[in-house]
Amino acid sequence: MEMIGRFQRLTPLQRNTFVACFLGWSLDAFDFFILIFCVSALAAQFQAKVSAITESIFLTLAMRPVGAFFFGLMADRFGRRRTLMANVVVYTAFEVASAFAPTLTLFLIIRALFGIGMGGEWGVGAALAFETLPAEGRGFFSGLLQEGYVVGYLVAALAYGTLFPILGWRGMFVIGALPAAVVLYILWKVEESPAWLQGRVAQRTGQKLTRDIASHAGLFVFLVILMFAFNSFSHGTQDLYPTFLQKNLELSPKVVSFIAIVYNVGALLGGILFGTWSERIGRRRAIVIAAMLAIPVIPLWAYSRTVPMLALGGFLMQFMVQGAWGVIPAHLNELSPASVRSTLPGFAYQLGNLLSSRNAVIQARMAELRYAGTYPPVLAWTVVMVALLVGIVTISGKERRGADMSDTA
Repeated sequence: MEMIGRFQRLTPLQRNTFVACFLGWSLDAFDFFILIFCVSALAAQFQAKVSAITESIFLTLAMRPVGAFFFGLMADRFGRRRTLMANVVVYTAFEVASAFAPTLTLFLIIRALFGIGMGGEWGVGAALAFETLPAEGRGFFSGLLQEGYVVGYLVAALAYGTLFPILGWRGMFVIGALPAAVVLYILWKVEESPAWLQGRVAQRTGQKLTRDIASHAGLFVFLVILMFAFNSFSHGTQDLYPTFLQKNLELSPKVVSFIAIVYNVGALLGGILFGTWSERIGRRRAIVIAAMLAIPVIPLWAYSRTVPMLALGGFLMQFMVQGAWGVIPAHLNELSPASVRSTLPGFAYQLGNLLSSRNAVIQARMAELRYAGTYPPVLAWTVVMVALLVGIVTISGKERRGADMSDTA
């Protein structure tokens, strides 16, 4: 009821803008997580080890900072709305192209290009959303917007469980054309950010943008480290978990899909709850509590052997991981200076992604070389280290809960 009430208090423009940004981020994540579920199938197709296929995850994440900078610059010069539409078209095109890759090498190249498109969406979409939404309830909308990522994961899990046995991995990537529909929604229903129109930063050049970011170098470095910790937290608990269920426990696509759906429901609830709670207890405190509560869940999440316990462990783990993440869209945009709001948060986010981009490769190789292909010890130690890192870095920074975001001048 509270969620419905918050939406009812928005104007039609605000509702349409939020829905468009939510869908853009959800379908961006959907396209990414199709790959996660198809790692084993790709390894069989290209006759390669899992660690070789995870290089595609690394390349996607490594190229995201390029997209964040390029599309952030476009958003400052030409507006958030037009840039978001272009961004969706780019990542959709390369997602579909992935389906037709004849060799592993070409597949890796296409996934790197997909990463450029994926890298721009979060920063541009978050700037457009928070420059349009009211300050009241920002924590709630932050949690809900970030969990668009989880909704994308959930839809990918549903598609994998129902369509993969019929379509195979190539058909799964063809389904990745769905985000193209978001462009039409934005074209018909969404207007430009009022803050961008008021600030009118359209004349900014790449050189000036670089100077603007450099003038906030301390904050920028802090945000990059923070996002390294956060991306290690999410990707370290998500990217190889379906492979663990497939390889170590030999679960069927339908069972893996079921478990993924359950833990994504937990992620969705956690993001909304902690995002909303951060309005009362503060952004940093909400993040730290969620991150620390992930550690006691490790035995249930990584070492269970029955489907109900795996589903429960996954639910609780992602409730905490995405609980911490639910605070991030509001927290980063509040911390960022107005003049670089469409670029700095997204660029820092994706540079953090770059630093953590070999996470899946390292996890896969550790499992292959040290644990005979067994994933639980690697998953467990990943959570311990990155949860502590998230807590330490977060508490070391500042927060500007409720900051004015009505202008970009």
